[in-house]
Parts: sequence; structure tokens; C-alpha cells
Amino acid sequence: MALTSNPDWWRGAVIYQIYPRSFQDSNGDGIGDLLGIVNRLPYVAALGVDAIWISPFFPSPMRDFGYDVSDYCDVDPIFGSLADFDALIEMAHALGLRVMIDLVLSHSSDAHPWFAQSRASRDNPKADWYVWADAKPDGTPPNNWLSIFGGPAWQWDTEREQYYLIISWPASPT
Repeated sequence: MALTSNPDWWRGAVIYQIYPRSFQDSNGDGIGDLLGIVNRLPYVAALGVDAIWISPFFPSPMRDFGYDVSDYCDVDPIFGSLADFDALIEMAHALGLRVMIDLVLSHSSDAHPWFAQSRASRDNPKADWYVWADAKPDGTPPNNWLSIFGGPAWQWDTEREQYYLIISWPASPT
């Protein structure tokens, strides 16, 4: 089934979200993976969906189940490889399914190289790629914002001597 080039394909589309870790394990290690998704795509297509939306499968310390991305350009080995992702795209398109990936662009892992560079100094090229703020005069966070998981939305960084914003998980700076 050929995909159309209609830019409004998403209007009224049925989108099936897949969380790779628990969807289908293809290699017997107990963790779902990209080839497991490939194996089940004919079933998903038979449901009549227009697209699949895949939760993060990028390299990650997995402190936030993959939402703490440490490399947006690769596949975490527990989920497979870039070749497996290519196979997934090829199979999905052959079945007439569009593929959406959850890039989680609002934050990364504190293990991401961009964050390491941002925290290294206040005047490097990536210094403002994350939200940093000075402490109040008494050393407390800049305001009383809360993260979505509870607790303060600010984490003190001893290297940069500033607070960084964490809207979600503490290891996922914003």
C-alpha cells in the first residue's frame, strides 16, 4: 500500500502508540525491541491504523525508561540497531503505515554530551542550551516551581554553580 503525499494525512488519522520495551521481544532477553515491532507490524496494519508512534528507543541511562535521551542519533542496544530501525521503516511503509518517533526534544539526559558542555561553563557555545538560573541570595532555588513528578523543578549543579531546570525526571535537564 503506497503512502500518499497529502500534508494533512494526520487529520482524522488513527495512530497506534508503541512502547518498545514492553511491546514484543524478538531475541528472548525479556525486553521488547525494534525487530519485535517489525514482527508485529502486519497485525498493527490489519487494525486499520494510519501510523505508529514509537516511544523513545535512543541510547539512554534508562533512569526515566528511555525518556532521558543521551544520544538522539542512535538506537539503544537493548532495542536493537540502526539497521533494525531501517527494517522497521521499510516494513511499515510497505504496509502503508507512517512512522512517528517520540524525540523528547524538551529535555535530555544529564549524560548527554550537550548537557556536559552546557554545564562546563557559562560562556561556551551550548551554555544556553538548557535553562540555568542563579540561586537566590540565601542559596535556595530561583523560584518555587515544581517538577511534574513532584519536588522542586531546580537541581543545583556544583560544576557550574547554578541551578538547572528539571520539569520532569531529576536526571533529565530541560
